[in-house]
Amino acid sequence: MTVAMSKAVEAGARIAVCASTGNTSASAAAYAAKAGLGCAVLVPAGKVAAGKMAQTLVHGARLLEVDGNFDAALQVARALADRYPVALVNSVNPYRLQGQKTAAFEICDALGRAPDYHLTPVGNAGNITSHWMGYVEYARAGAIVEPPVLFGFQAAGAAPIVEGHPIANPSTIATAIRIGNPASWEPAEKAAAESGGQILAVTDREILSAYRRVAREGLFAELASSASVAGLLRLAAEGRLDRGAMVVCVLTGHGLKEPDWAIAGGGAPVRVAPDPDAIAEQLGL
Repeated sequence: MTVAMSKAVEAGARIAVCASTGNTSASAAAYAAKAGLGCAVLVPAGKVAAGKMAQTLVHGARLLEVDGNFDAALQVARALADRYPVALVNSVNPYRLQGQKTAAFEICDALGRAPDYHLTPVGNAGNITSHWMGYVEYARAGAIVEPPVLFGFQAAGAAPIVEGHPIANPSTIATAIRIGNPASWEPAEKAAAESGGQILAVTDREILSAYRRVAREGLFAELASSASVAGLLRLAAEGRLDRGAMVVCVLTGHGLKEPDWAIAGGGAPVRVAPDPDAIAEQLGL
């Protein structure tokens, strides 16, 4: 997003616009504010988590709810950018992909090598597309021996790439990847295929199970992020990963963006007297 905003400023734009399920809007609002640009965010009405709405609003962006799903919001945002002097900063913006690809650089730099497998959630499909760009560039530059195998994971109720056709009414608890017609569909398919990997679907049940498992490891990630870990567990169970392989799962959003699932799963707190013996009893001590 920093690259997209820098190029928007360079081009003389006054307003940045994006369609979003919440994550793009949060970063667009933040970096537009820092760049001194106005920011308009189009979100599907009633479909964006409160934590993400809060991030967008606190940075001063104009939040507009579109009657329809994310795909309708993106279509409107693209038309707006075609007709008016605004910078569209969704992943259809080529500068966004140039920025996003550096995630692959960072992974390789941190590990000292490329992972054997790279797993990521797939919504609008910009991440898997750009990450493959980054790995390929690092390989060509001699920074790594060879790029990893890439697997992308859509939610089963919002899996247009897996199904092979747009989904008119995508449905999943993983709101960030509730997208029925990804903007980077073709390059994402190409990235997975060229790497020797695939784009697959995981169920909401698998996503929720992975979400809880990730939390037990001390990482609080949003449901959509947990799709990569759900995919890891699926691939491992099916014996599709080489033993001893290094696997990187990308977690793209923090759990505080949508805390409702965490609160619902935690249960109501027990009310106790300010008495250590009573508390000890509750703790089974």
